[in-house]
Amino acid sequence: MRRAALVALSLAALAPLGRPAAQSLDLTQGGPIEITSRDGIEWRQADQVVIARGDARAVREGVAVDADRLIARYRPRGGTPGAAPQPPAGASPASSSEIWRLEAEGRVRINSATERATGERAVYDMDQAVMVLSGNGLALETPDQRITARDSLEYWPQRRMAVARGGAVVTTTDNRRVSADTLVAYFLEDEPRATQAAAPAQPRAGGTPVASPPGPAGLPAAGEGSKVDRVEAFGNVEIRTQEEVVRGDRGVYSPQTGQARLIGNVRITRGDNQLNGQEAIVDLKSGISRLVSAPGSRVQGLIVPQESQPNQVQLPGATPSAQQPRAAQPPARTAQPGTPR
Repeated sequence: MRRAALVALSLAALAPLGRPAAQSLDLTQGGPIEITSRDGIEWRQADQVVIARGDARAVREGVAVDADRLIARYRPRGGTPGAAPQPPAGASPASSSEIWRLEAEGRVRINSATERATGERAVYDMDQAVMVLSGNGLALETPDQRITARDSLEYWPQRRMAVARGGAVVTTTDNRRVSADTLVAYFLEDEPRATQAAAPAQPRAGGTPVASPPGPAGLPAAGEGSKVDRVEAFGNVEIRTQEEVVRGDRGVYSPQTGQARLIGNVRITRGDNQLNGQEAIVDLKSGISRLVSAPGSRVQGLIVPQESQPNQVQLPGATPSAQQPRAAQPPARTAQPGTPR
């Protein structure tokens, strides 16, 4: 099927120099963005907008965005939205402009060599280097994990972070599953190394804490930048193993070690047996859960006599090691897709 004329739009580099070619879903690095479509491309010079309809595609440095319609909003290079450029007659907007916002509508698919994201609508803000997906079918897939959500899915490629909101679930290729109201996934930056503890939350305006972003970017080995280093979970956290269901208010999970730490109203259920406490360590690889008592509190349990005793549940007896994942504070919500600039 023939496509309409090819339009190349120049985008100034917004990321630091010296990083390798992006394997993530990052459109802020590289050369021009090439936009193609089946039903035509419309260039509205007065509005500084390029609209592609019908099997529309935008490609840059190995990252492809496919949708029913693409809207690219541009501005004078190094300028601000609203200032009308004056390109020569017949020139394309690439000659003196940069895209600051890309919107995709209808059957959105975003692909790179190692990652894939889907949804009904996507808004990519180049200035903030964030992509926000909304609508049905929200998912972010890497070689080892799949993250889904009901309300929105944010992807911060330069921070190597994704935020899933509303019925969020992360599953691994070996069927480990963690769900919560909100999940924040941090991707590996460097070559494989021991999992780092979560950085303490930093306050922001209004008193809402937000998790600290990762440190300076390293040079990831091939494919390592798409691996999840840790997942922080907030609200109605649930972890399922083959034998048990562990629930709590918040927690953090490390796919690299297979261990999770839950805090607040923790309940470990296995069949009709249940143990209650304030903190638990769950090893999803071995299936062993350890309930930890907090100072001044007691652990409670309901053991049904006719049931086999839950030999994979351990009562308190040791203080969690410093290498166990630490829970953090929930992240602040970003602006919703479609917010006028």
